[in-house]
Amino acid sequence: MADREEALREFVAVTGAEEERARFFLESAGWDLQIALASFYEDGGDEDILTLPQPTPSSISRGTGASDHRVTSFRDLVHAQEEDDEEEEGQRFYAGGSERSGQQIVGPPRKKSPNELVEDLFKGAKEHGAVAVDRTAKSGGETSKPKPFAGGGYRLGATPEEESAYVAGERRPNSSQDVHVVLKLWKSGFSLDSGELRSYQDPSNAQFLDDIRRGEVPAELRRLARGGQVNLDMEDHRDEDYVKPKSVFRAFTGEGQKLGSTAPQVMGTSSPAQQAENEAKASSAIVIDESEPVTNIQIRLADGGRLVQKFNHSHRIRDIRLFIVDARPAMAATSFVLMTTFPNKELTDENQTLKEANLLNAVIVQRLT
Repeated sequence: MADREEALREFVAVTGAEEERARFFLESAGWDLQIALASFYEDGGDEDILTLPQPTPSSISRGTGASDHRVTSFRDLVHAQEEDDEEEEGQRFYAGGSERSGQQIVGPPRKKSPNELVEDLFKGAKEHGAVAVDRTAKSGGETSKPKPFAGGGYRLGATPEEESAYVAGERRPNSSQDVHVVLKLWKSGFSLDSGELRSYQDPSNAQFLDDIRRGEVPAELRRLARGGQVNLDMEDHRDEDYVKPKSVFRAFTGEGQKLGSTAPQVMGTSSPAQQAENEAKASSAIVIDESEPVTNIQIRLADGGRLVQKFNHSHRIRDIRLFIVDARPAMAATSFVLMTTFPNKELTDENQTLKEANLLNAVIVQRLT
């Protein structure tokens, strides 16, 4: 009952009709206010005149005289609102009958120009905390440039009797997970860093642009960071056409063969995921007795890779060979020898323990034969 009374009061307030007439239209429409209003105006009820109250004299500014009452109809109010929304909703058309009895058709919303779209992206980002950065000021105090080398290494012995020692390098916690991306907004699309142009109108890019407008990091950049921090810079190139960046030279990363062999073998590379899985299996196959002395052995592989594995002093050289074959299954059918560095010496007796062969914390090189 409370809802019906509320609908009745609202109907009377909008139309200015008497309560009995308002109740008639509401009951005919099953107390649906919108349907009742439509029925009322289809019956000519919109010819009723509404008089809007004049502001009080205290609200009238000095120098202006008293004006007449503003007299308007409900249709005028509706049309005024339609004109305000026309830019967003698109042009309106009527099919059949008159404006009052025909069917209204709303055209598609007006598409924003690339210039307006870029403006919206920057506006949305600023509203959610983005800060404009001066490039000259940024380059002057920037200290986040990565160091050329921050890992560990081996200090080789000066004499055959002196053991090699592993020297730990500086650790950078989680820095390898941080990602810095530059979003460049062009006249006809956007690009990430030196990537290809992506159209603003492509539906597959809609979610990415919506995230930027809301001040959020897009999901594809979060996946790229793998849980790390994403630093996103936005560059305004809305008045420029996209220019494809020059290709960056990359060192050779394909396949090759060892020269000097009567039947050289081609060494292929497996996928990084498969290679990591093989190395993990090989490492777990080495049984370490924590109660016994332990050493680290670095192995330089013939394919350019490097392995570091923990062994007991009592492990034998043949255990290193088995570890290499497990980590690189493609080498199972390949003939190779193991050698020391400085001086180069082939390890022919693979029954020797690492301690007997003076290989504690040593570097071993694999050489194909």
